Amino acid sequence: MPLEEDRFLCAFSHIFAGGYSAGYYSYKWAEVMSADAFGAFEDVGLDNEEEVRRVGRKFRDTVLSLGGGVPPMEVFKAFRGREPTPDALLRHNGLA
Repeated sequence: MPLEEDRFLCAFSHIFAGGYSAGYYSYKWAEVMSADAFGAFEDVGLDNEEEVRRVGRKFRDTVLSLGGGVPPMEVFKAFRGREPTPDALLRHNGLA
């Protein structure tokens, strides 16, 4: 029998029951895309103002400009030149 203070940790029905799992997955996928998009700025060096501006303009011209008019994967690929990976999210969370 779990300890009273640990009971919630042992029960994941709030995630997997009642259709919430699809929502949870979409939240996590949004985090993957967000971290990977920010990774474009990290890749050029956050202290490199000229390159950060260039990446910022590309972000504006793709992600912000295309918005919901184009499928999200196409928008992301137009910005990053590839599909998103979880690498940046894992790194930002100290897991890689």
